[in-house]
Amino acid sequence: MSSLTDLLDDVVDDVDAVFLFSPSGSFYERLADLDEEVVVVAPENAVDAETYVELPLEFDNVRDRIEFAIEGALEQDLVEEGDAVVCSVSVFDGDPDSVIRVRATDSHESGIYDLFVNSRADPGVIRDVFEVAVELGKKGQKGKPVGALFVVGDAGKVMNKSRPLSYNPFEKSHVHVGDPIVNVMLKEFSRLDGAFVVSDSGKLVSAYRYLEPAAEGVDIPKGLGARHMAAGAITRDTNATAIVLSESDGLVRAFKGGRLVLEIDPEEY
Repeated sequence: MSSLTDLLDDVVDDVDAVFLFSPSGSFYERLADLDEEVVVVAPENAVDAETYVELPLEFDNVRDRIEFAIEGALEQDLVEEGDAVVCSVSVFDGDPDSVIRVRATDSHESGIYDLFVNSRADPGVIRDVFEVAVELGKKGQKGKPVGALFVVGDAGKVMNKSRPLSYNPFEKSHVHVGDPIVNVMLKEFSRLDGAFVVSDSGKLVSAYRYLEPAAEGVDIPKGLGARHMAAGAITRDTNATAIVLSESDGLVRAFKGGRLVLEIDPEEY
């Protein structure tokens, strides 16, 4: 007679690696000596795991979380193309409550890992800008949807390929994105035209910048407007990453190397 254990056995049978998402110390200790490769995926390596993939965003969407982990593990040669992987994740709040089997393939390469880990800007800076854009997408400005464009990293080249639309409130300041007070300022300024320019280390370099790179050859999905075209063009011509909040559909998109690499619905984040 079959049992629930038989069902779980089928899920974990003949796997090559086990991904533990944000495990507690005791949970990790129980599984650390498995014959399979054990990879911890978390914002920080609090359990001192030998194999670890840093998770810069706590993706609420479990699929995004797993795809990021697979991209990171493939990039670090922790798993190989075609490996069967079992993921211990928390779908609901709290301790791990789900076991998901997936195969490590190129089909999972969404560009999320490359965006955070291989960008010129510090991953924490990209995360902080994302969180500002996501919160602005959820709340809008005084209840109304707004659009915004943040260009992160390679600030010198970005400034050379843009011009001011108005005075720069950050010209002589030394404020950094991630500071709660600064984030309030960003949300207030976002209702005005122009892009924000953020340095590799998170310093607010400028607001109200009109980006001037040529748009020829930039391929963005149909239906996206001038703000997205500018984001694609500036990231093609510099080593910057651009994060765009769309006023029309409310989605947050990231561009790198002239292409769209990530799309998030703020309401699902």
